[in-house]
Amino acid sequence: MSKKPSGKALEEYPRPSVAVDTAVLTVPEGRKPRLSVLLVRREGTHRPGQWLLPGTFIHPGETLSGAVLRSLREKAHVRGLRPRQLHVFDDPRRDDRGWVLSVAHVDVVPPVRLTKALEAGCVLASVDDVTGLAFDHDAIVRMATDDLRSGYREHPDPDRLLPESFTLLQLQRLHEAVSGDDLVKDTFRRNMQPHLVETGELAEGTVGKPARLWRHP
Repeated sequence: MSKKPSGKALEEYPRPSVAVDTAVLTVPEGRKPRLSVLLVRREGTHRPGQWLLPGTFIHPGETLSGAVLRSLREKAHVRGLRPRQLHVFDDPRRDDRGWVLSVAHVDVVPPVRLTKALEAGCVLASVDDVTGLAFDHDAIVRMATDDLRSGYREHPDPDRLLPESFTLLQLQRLHEAVSGDDLVKDTFRRNMQPHLVETGELAEGTVGKPARLWRHP
């Protein structure tokens, strides 16, 4: 039995359960898309049917990243993501079943990566409309959203939601979806162009004058 310098055994200290929850963010396709988060419907006897983020409790001997990937695979039918840690939510009252810490994670992916999740019954909900999720998942979504929006204020497409080459109109629509606001075309382009490289090619299949294509440096 391990002893601390105080003489107490580690087993004598109260300890919380540890969970992981992941906000998977995306911008769905459409004429007026909005930044959205992937939700799963809760199963079991505790709060059945309520929507929440995919998550799970840590298993013995399991790493945080391993638990995150397992929860995404088993709860949301999503594989191949690379979530990063966002924040530890540690309010002792956050779970009415007992003392549970949640190590929240976030990942941002193109919508095509979530096709199987949607086919399996998961849903995408606009981050600005999400409310009433289980536990404190509303707060996790808000923090993940703020984190994402901060990145897009500084960079054209830090999460590479657009294809390798894109038009400035596509980029503007992406930023409008992320921010939730309409942007002034000339101002937006003037701010973005210094951070991009023109490919010398034109977009195909567009109506009117073909638009120039751009890429990241």
